Order: sequence, then structure tokens, then C-alpha cells
Amino acid sequence: MSGRLILVRHGQSHGNVERRLDTRPPGADLTELGVRQAQDFARALNRQPGLMLHSVARRAAQTAATIAVELTETDLAPREVDGIHEVQAGDLENRSDDEAIAEFNAVYQRWHEGDLDVAMPGGESGRDVLDRYLPVITDLRLRYLDDRDWRSDIVVVSHGAAIRLAAATLAGVESSFVLEHHLANTEAVALSPITDGRWSCVRWGSQSPPFYPEPDVHPVAEALQAADPMG
Repeated sequence: MSGRLILVRHGQSHGNVERRLDTRPPGADLTELGVRQAQDFARALNRQPGLMLHSVARRAAQTAATIAVELTETDLAPREVDGIHEVQAGDLENRSDDEAIAEFNAVYQRWHEGDLDVAMPGGESGRDVLDRYLPVITDLRLRYLDDRDWRSDIVVVSHGAAIRLAAATLAGVESSFVLEHHLANTEAVALSPITDGRWSCVRWGSQSPPFYPEPDVHPVAEALQAADPMG
């Protein structure tokens, strides 16, 4: 069995609790619950990863460090990498009001519907996010997962909106499914490398393939009702 890429969302942060669009690194710390979530994630792994990376955000670094402490069977030192931080909200940064949350999610929905060039006000476009995120994944694949002698999983601690956009692009996951299925804290998307540089999504949070289209999706309205709109 070849190694998989495990893209895991960080544990609960203080920004999540406050429903803030906390996207600019270094960002908020983990809560006590966030630390426990990271511990639970590590204990639930069915095999030890061979490499663990995290974004430049504090909440991602703290999640990775907590996971590593729990993995007592390996000497795994998490490494920070650029390019896999959260979608940059620009003028909406640190806002928690309904107008800002609705605007963030309306733009995000347009990305998944094919309009990658529209940008968050004063922030990134979907293409900007993919242009910094996907080269990191490609490099990991070329250096490790495509090596016949590499058998371990790679865990990448990142961020909900960025993970969903990147994973959907890499594995061709249907857009309405992605918009309907957010990632809770420490939920993960598992991608398996297949032929011709392609990827297969073998897990999306609690869901297993096939990932069917969702007939009635309202991501903006759902984000306004959610306790955590950033997943």
C-alpha cells in the first residue's frame, strides 16, 4: 500500500470560538478543546505517518506539535512550510459579523462553481490560493509518494477552506458535495496518488466515496447559522 496525503484541519482555535475570519498568520492559538482534538486525532490514526508538515499559522503548528507528542512510536518532528495557510480574507479579516461571513462564503462558493479569478475584497482569489498551495502538494508527491520505497502517510496540518479547495481541485470532487461538507476541527481529507499524476479522494471528513452531488446546497445561509463558518 502506497502512502497517502492526509490534509487535516487544525484543532479549534480562539478565532473559531469567536466566529472570526481569522486568516492572516500567525493568527489565534488553540483552545483547550483544540488541544484535545489534536490528541484524539493522533490516537485515531491507523498507522504512523512518516512525515508531518504544518502551515505558518500558530493553530496549525500547535496542532502538529500535539499530534507528534501523542505518536510515541515514532520520532516525528513537525516541519513548517509556506504556501498552505488559510484563504486570505483581506478586508474581511478578523470580522465576525454576518455581512462579512456571507461575503466570504459567497466568493468561496463562486470558486467551486468555476470562477477562480474572483477575489475576496482586498484578499486572495481562488487562483491565488491554488497557485501557492498546489506546488507544495506536487513537491511532496514527487519527493515522497511517487517513490516506490516510500510507504508511509504524510500528514499536512492546514486550514478548512484552503484544504477543501485544493483537494477538490486535485481529486475532482464534485463542487456541490464540497460546499455541503465542511471540515470540522481535526477532520481530514485523505488523497491517494494514482496514475498520470492524478489523485483519488479516499476520505472526506466522515464521508467515504463515492461522493455524490448534493441537490440543494446553500453554503452562505448555512455559514451564517454555523457555530464555526471557517471549516
